[in-house]
Amino acid sequence: MIVRAKPSAYSPPMITAGQIRAARALIGWKQGDLAAASGVGEAAIKNLERGASDPRSSTLQAIQAAFENCWKCAFWVRFCISTL
Repeated sequence: MIVRAKPSAYSPPMITAGQIRAARALIGWKQGDLAAASGVGEAAIKNLERGASDPRSSTLQAIQAAFENCWKCAFWVRFCISTL
């Protein structure tokens, strides 16, 4: 699965809430599993996914790294960030 996101002209490309939900669903992770793998609090992940917060780039990077470093994701999840 390749998921694409369009970055803002003022910020670096980052994973989106929709991509996070899709990646979790694809590999069968609950929000708590992602929290444990990324070091990000479960409440922060819940707020991010429902759009109730504006997360720091370090939070999004930690979440993306958790997916990219997970052995379950090795063949299923790759994030392609569009520069268009």
